[in-house]
Amino acid sequence: MGALIAANDLVKAFPASRSLRDMMRGQRPVLRAVNGVSLEVAAGRALGIVGESGCGKTTTARLLLRLEEATSGSVLFEGQNVSALRGAALLPFRSRVQLVFQNPFDALNPRFTIRRSLAEPLRNFGVPPDQQEARIREAMGRVRLDPPEAYLDRHPHELSGGQLQRVVLARALVTHPRAIIADEPVSMLDVSVRAGVLNVLRRARDELQLAAIYISHDLALIRYVCEAVAVMYLGRIVESGPTAEVIAAPAHPYTRALVAAVPVPRVDQDRGDLPIRGGLPDQLNQPSGCAFRDRCPLAFARCAEEAPPLRAIAPGRHAACHLA
Repeated sequence: MGALIAANDLVKAFPASRSLRDMMRGQRPVLRAVNGVSLEVAAGRALGIVGESGCGKTTTARLLLRLEEATSGSVLFEGQNVSALRGAALLPFRSRVQLVFQNPFDALNPRFTIRRSLAEPLRNFGVPPDQQEARIREAMGRVRLDPPEAYLDRHPHELSGGQLQRVVLARALVTHPRAIIADEPVSMLDVSVRAGVLNVLRRARDELQLAAIYISHDLALIRYVCEAVAVMYLGRIVESGPTAEVIAAPAHPYTRALVAAVPVPRVDQDRGDLPIRGGLPDQLNQPSGCAFRDRCPLAFARCAEEAPPLRAIAPGRHAACHLA
């Protein structure tokens, strides 16, 4: 099955400067928030991107959505390179790849009714007015807000957090997308309502055969909704593969630490946790060789001399570690 949406060697570099002296000398250090990321997702499948805050997950999502311009690399959608599209040429792509926002309380205009919030993207993408109501009611049904008339003329403050997140998902689905990208889609919700929203997301993906990408720090969530996972550290993918396999037998020390930090089922309960030291290093002054080595309890001399490439370690599995 071919990829519906893919990234090829994406790089996003931001100019940065430590001091006025650097600026006076004309020195402009570069921070690579995303550094050579490649991934792909087929229709009806879901990929999770995980890692600590500051590892480049959200920037990767913004590059895939074309909300940020990549420094280099390309984004392919349905086989077309959309990286060079500008202005009106981007509208079809934007209607077909939708974002599910993290905070439903900020994602909706408090002055708009739910009906108006759902009609807004339809107007933006040129859907005729006589088709909009049917689209809106269809989307509300898909997120299980039935009957739609009980919600459409209400305002956001009249709904619960779980209901609002379903409305945010309905707004993404109302344009009939082929792919959705969800950035921490349930992190703002109570634990008691998260499962319901995640089930709605999974059902919509399966029914519509959407390609889905979830951005999260929560491996338990990724295990529940994603068949594949990519682990990011300082802008790079350091491990990828089928979610169940990666969680059961992580090949990279960083992945092992992430798995140990959350209560998810593991096959090998006796292998012991692998605690990591400290926090993320200064991205403008990363260690030589492997960027993770200063925090890795398994680091040895080669780790300081040579950055490990992301390489195949088993069918469908990749890791960037000399020990993998």
